[in-house]
Amino acid sequence: MTMTYQNLLIPAAIAGTLVAGPALAATAKATVDAAKAAGVVGEQNDGYLGFVNGGGEPAVEAAVSEINAGRAQLYRGAAAKNGVTPEAAGAAAYQSVVQLKLRPGDYYQTPDGAWVRK
Repeated sequence: MTMTYQNLLIPAAIAGTLVAGPALAATAKATVDAAKAAGVVGEQNDGYLGFVNGGGEPAVEAAVSEINAGRAQLYRGAAAKNGVTPEAAGAAAYQSVVQLKLRPGDYYQTPDGAWVRK
């Protein structure tokens, strides 16, 4: 399998479950969605959620941790299936999220680490 093919497969396999997989609690998703809308949480360039300006409220931090744990599991599985590292799987998923899933007003990290609002 070529790297180009892998770059297409990884986001396709992950994109549908990135925001909320079946194992993630609906409350965590709702909490993160509200934090994203408020500009507190954004999509990091490594495929994980992060805080735009430092930490957040304990409930938001717990929800981000829960979703990031689910993403880590997805990235490990995608990496094993595609012969890449989990970091590469996360980076590929990030590209898919930035291009296809971000809503206007959502924050994302550029490759150099700066936060930008869509």
